[in-house]
Amino acid sequence: MDWGFFAGVAIAGLLAGVMYSLVAIGFVLIYKTSSVLNFAQGAMVLFAALTFVSLHEEGLPFWVAFAVTLGAMIVLGILIEALVLRPLVNQPPITLFLATLGLSYVIEGAAQLFWGTQVHSLDLGIEDVPLPLNAILISQFDVFCAVVAGVIVAALTILFRYTRTGLAFRAAAEDQYAALNTGLRLPVIWASIWGVAGFVSLVAGLLWGARTGVQFSLSLVVLKSLPVLVLGGFDSILGAIVGGLIIGLTETLAEVYIGPYVGGGIDQWIAYVIALGFLLVRPTGLFGQRSVERV
Repeated sequence: MDWGFFAGVAIAGLLAGVMYSLVAIGFVLIYKTSSVLNFAQGAMVLFAALTFVSLHEEGLPFWVAFAVTLGAMIVLGILIEALVLRPLVNQPPITLFLATLGLSYVIEGAAQLFWGTQVHSLDLGIEDVPLPLNAILISQFDVFCAVVAGVIVAALTILFRYTRTGLAFRAAAEDQYAALNTGLRLPVIWASIWGVAGFVSLVAGLLWGARTGVQFSLSLVVLKSLPVLVLGGFDSILGAIVGGLIIGLTETLAEVYIGPYVGGGIDQWIAYVIALGFLLVRPTGLFGQRSVERV
């Protein structure tokens, strides 16, 4: 076996998995604090990328377009929490899931209404060219994505562990009724976390848009993030990263070493096979918290 080639493929797979993790983190933020599986996360990624690239093409400088889009995503998150999810508090999880599923189509429709349906190219100034490293070729863009993901994870870890706001987030996630009894304002907490999820959606949308182009199929990236969540756990940011790395590595290795024997395309479905296996043996994922109910 050519171990140099294997190392290059493995590193490429790990870096590709970071892209899945970025979307999965948005899921985790919402689920961790409100127990809502936000199926509209993919639509939020699309809306963020489409809003940014449209504003940038209209002549706004990069950072101005970024700031305006970030503001729009924060407002969108707050409106979703206030108008859709708050009225559904204490409803069954399937009701909340269906609400976010319908919401995803509303957001996509709004994006089409505001910005049209044409495909946009997005240049972040980071070329997708290989960086030679001891005969191993690593994508410069993938390394950039990994660094961005690392910064986001570090920032969220500090937020959740070492700030009063993060402590309030964790308290709301642990026991909503107890949090209310201590004087925490859950609507404010939920609106804040939806705003943070909007920021993560913007970052993920820009990176995915630069890789694949800003188009409506971008919202389908949410489907590739579901196996990541199953592996890592729906309430663990670390799990989102680890799950993304596992899925990215497995997909790439399987496509390179097994794909030629089965006609290719194995990377399109192998992640779901792994996720199904995990659901059968460890439904909470690697880092998810197990719920204990006394009857």
